[in-house]
Amino acid sequence: MSRTNFDQLLQAGCHFGHLKRKWNPAMAPYIYTERNGIHIIDLHKTVAKVDEAAEALKQIAKSGKKILFVATKKQTKEVVAEKAASINMPYVIERWPGGMLTNFPTIRKAVKKMANIDRLMQDGTYSNLSKRELLQITRQRAKLEKNLGSIADLTRLPSALFVVDVMKENIAVREANRLGIPVFGIVDTNSDPNNIDFVIPANDDAKDSVEAILNACCTAIAEGIEERKVEKADEKAADAQAEGEEPKAKRAPRKARKDAEPKAEAAAE
Repeated sequence: MSRTNFDQLLQAGCHFGHLKRKWNPAMAPYIYTERNGIHIIDLHKTVAKVDEAAEALKQIAKSGKKILFVATKKQTKEVVAEKAASINMPYVIERWPGGMLTNFPTIRKAVKKMANIDRLMQDGTYSNLSKRELLQITRQRAKLEKNLGSIADLTRLPSALFVVDVMKENIAVREANRLGIPVFGIVDTNSDPNNIDFVIPANDDAKDSVEAILNACCTAIAEGIEERKVEKADEKAADAQAEGEEPKAKRAPRKARKDAEPKAEAAAE
C-alpha cells in the first residue's frame, strides 16, 4: 500500500518545478511536461520514489540508527524541525556547520562545550564572574544552542541524511558522499540528482509540498522505531522465560538423585 497518493501530492503543489530555462537536464526522466515556461514534475514517479525512500528510512530507524534532517531554507526549516523533533531525530535548520560530518569530532567538542557551560552555571562556578563576563558566556551558549542544539544527542555519525533542496545544501551532500552516508533528497527540476541515493522529485520551495513528503517519510520512521521497541520487548520476554526455565532443568537431576537414594539403600541391605 502506498504511503502517499497522487491527489495528496497534487493538492500540496509537489508537481511545480522551476522555470524551463533553469532546469538541470539530469532531471529529464522525472519531468512530465512544460506549462507556461514552467516544468511540471511527473507525480506518478514522485509517489513511487516517496514509497521507496520511506521503506528504506523505516529499515534504518528499525535498526536503531539516526537520520539527520537538513533544511536551512527559510520557508521549510520550521516544518522540518517540527517533523524531525516529533520522531526524535537530529536536524540542522540554521547554517550548515562546514565539516560537520567530515570533521565530526570537532563538532562534538563544541556540543560538549555547551554541556560544560550548563554544568558550570548550575554548580555555581560562574557566580563570581562579572556581569560582562557572564553576558559573554551566555551569548556564547545561545549561539551554540542555535547552531548545534538540535544535534546535541547525535553522539556518532548519522546513518543517513534527509535533505530538502540538494542544491542549497550541496556542502552537506558532498560531505555525506565522501563518507559513504546515503542521502535522501527532495530534488527540484533545477538540481542534480546524480549524487543523491534516494531521489524524491518534487517542489522543494513550497512548505506544503515538503510537509506532504515529510509526513509519509516520518510516519515510516516512526513505524520502524515502534517495531524495534516491540522486537526488543519480545526478546526481553523470551530471555526472561528462558531464565525461568533453567532452574527447573537444574532441579530435575537433584530430584532424580533423591529417588535413587532409597533404592541404593535397599540394594545394600
